[in-house]
Amino acid sequence: MAKARRIPGLDADEPYGAAAARIVEVRVTELIDHARGVLDIDDIERVHDMRVATRRLRAALETFGPCFPRHELKAALRQVKELADALGERRDRDVSIAALEQIAESMAAPDRPGIETLVVRLRTEQAQANAALVRFVSEDKLAALCDQLTELVASAESAPVEDEAPVPLEVVWLPKRAGTAA
Repeated sequence: MAKARRIPGLDADEPYGAAAARIVEVRVTELIDHARGVLDIDDIERVHDMRVATRRLRAALETFGPCFPRHELKAALRQVKELADALGERRDRDVSIAALEQIAESMAAPDRPGIETLVVRLRTEQAQANAALVRFVSEDKLAALCDQLTELVASAESAPVEDEAPVPLEVVWLPKRAGTAA
């Protein structure tokens, strides 16, 4: 799995909006970089890496949500989620096929036809999921998503410092524990 890129030069004294912009910008770059070869069904890890990149991007957008205009953030999150869902449909088939092929290798020859029939069906579903994924990873669609996210990043970078609401770290990072008051 591809590791998350470090955010170069991130400083604790950096304004929240500027940090948000830098982090989201790096996560967008990761996402776009992982799009190369994602439709290749012979290398299923590419789909996995791009799917992980969408989760990292969504987490950054949600974490820094207060830095972005609400409507634009909601639209960007919707686009990233749709991409992640399409990647997930393809990934589910990839993983199932790989697991079944591994199981088939360890089975006696007379027992393999049932699994092979299932693999053929999953390959058809994989091809359908891949065809649906094309709609989200075409060069034009990724360019439009990148433009949308670039505008979102610019809105955080250009926000006046006085408009930045400080968000306590525990609100951003710590999940609410069961039985505690809000």
